Amino acid sequence: MPKHGKKYLEAAKKVDSKKLYSVAEAIKLVKETSYAGFDASVEVSYNLGVDPKQADQQIRGSLVLPNGTGKTQKVIVFAEGAQAEQAKAAGADEVGSDDLVEKVQNGYLDFDVVVATPTMMAKVGRLGRVLGPKGLMPNPKTGTVTMDIEKAVKNVKAGQVEYRVDRQAAIHTAIGKVSFTDEQLIENFDALRDVILRARPSAAKGQYIKSVAVAATFGPGIKLDPLNLD
Repeated sequence: MPKHGKKYLEAAKKVDSKKLYSVAEAIKLVKETSYAGFDASVEVSYNLGVDPKQADQQIRGSLVLPNGTGKTQKVIVFAEGAQAEQAKAAGADEVGSDDLVEKVQNGYLDFDVVVATPTMMAKVGRLGRVLGPKGLMPNPKTGTVTMDIEKAVKNVKAGQVEYRVDRQAAIHTAIGKVSFTDEQLIENFDALRDVILRARPSAAKGQYIKSVAVAATFGPGIKLDPLNLD
């Protein structure tokens, strides 16, 4: 068992580990139990009744949170011609082709999201060993491989987040900052909940959402009632 510091233990005393909280209660409590010396992120963890080993039960996508994430994402775009110009106009932090591929190969990783046109993916594929382990490879399912580069860049800048079920059938996603109002965090929580519910695979049997918890960065987890997430 990992040892927790004094601040964590004090915060944990405010949480009833046997209780399943409502969304509103949990959001209020997550702010009360945040003790980081910065504007901490509020993170949601879902445990789902799916088998990620099965291709038809993998869940992955993206959504633009109604109130953003509270973080400005740095976006690089692999594109040429008109799409490259669109990317620059939309606010991409860096745009390129072979030159950008080479830059990343040489160690450049100061970015949060990678967007690419379909025609550029053959070149971007050479970066698989660099981008893959960091979860940065562009993917059509998350809207980061597209010909509509302008929309993709604007969505990321507006607060788009990705969600993906991991090997333990869990999804972990940030829904904002502790400085957000309760209403803003609840709106973002609801938006994520809705897309996860819509993404339920037809092959999934039994209870789909097994457990849900929210927590501030470094803070204790607060369990929600998975059968009442309104």
